[in-house]
Amino acid sequence: MFANMATSLFEHKKLHTTQAKAKELRPFAESLITKAKVALSKEKQKALPEGQNIDIHNRRLVARYIRNKAVLQELFDAIAPVVESRNGGYTRITKTGFRRGDASNTAIIELVDWSAPVDGAINLKKKKKKQITKQITTTKSKKIENEEVLVEKIESKNDKKDIIDNVEIVDNIQNVATNNVETTIEPETILENNSNIPIESNDPIVTRISEPIKAESLSTDLEVHSDSLDKESIEN
Repeated sequence: MFANMATSLFEHKKLHTTQAKAKELRPFAESLITKAKVALSKEKQKALPEGQNIDIHNRRLVARYIRNKAVLQELFDAIAPVVESRNGGYTRITKTGFRRGDASNTAIIELVDWSAPVDGAINLKKKKKKQITKQITTTKSKKIENEEVLVEKIESKNDKKDIIDNVEIVDNIQNVATNNVETTIEPETILENNSNIPIESNDPIVTRISEPIKAESLSTDLEVHSDSLDKESIEN
């Protein structure tokens, strides 16, 4: 099973499977890659037996598991030169959630050097789109906040104007009420309306004629004075 999975991994550079299988496949596939890398380094250094230009020993060890000759050649000729400067960690496992049916955890195992350029290009586009959307949303939110602040200011100004108008209306009503209640009566009008009343210096009405008086107090004083005059006329 691992031989077939490693073959498909080297052929397609990635493999979608369960997390358990991916974790078990990772050391197996990386051991085959290290053997291919050792063979490449020996071939470059020419540390081989006489009459050999290729490390046959390591190729036969890997060929036990990788039966496809095209994939075997790709491993030694294409994958090993790219991974030569990397000290281990040739593969990457990415979790992809759950599988429908048995709900098992799934993952993608892939070769790092073949997945990085593609992921970077895709991520850059996504990042640009996200940045643009964030800028648009921030500008919209700022505009909305500014509009709300302006509306609040306008409402507060209108409320202040309404309060001032109400206060002025109340003051005008109070002034009108006081003007209606506090009415002055001139002495001539009192004398004309009450010509029968004798004028004496001790009379309380005469002493208060020179000052402005209230209508209610004047009416009560006149009633009291008229009652006193009636009593005097009856006694006489």
